[in-house]
Amino acid sequence: MINAKKIEDIAKQVTDSIPAGLKDFANEMEDKTKVVLQRKLSQLDVVTREEFDVQTQVLIKTRAKLTALEVKVAELETLISNNENT
Repeated sequence: MINAKKIEDIAKQVTDSIPAGLKDFANEMEDKTKVVLQRKLSQLDVVTREEFDVQTQVLIKTRAKLTALEVKVAELETLISNNENT
């Protein structure tokens, strides 16, 4: 799902860029930013990297099977064509 560590890192970078006198305000903004980012990111239609990698492997295997089936169909069509001509 959503990696909370990455959201925390983004919020921390925002906080670090604020002058020292505004740190309290920055801490409050960091917390609010995290909440908003988590809420909005959870609404996105995304998949984890692990799920993406698994689906990529499935697709590679499916393509290989499809290619093998295309070769087999071509062989069968040639066989049928040769039988019809004799």
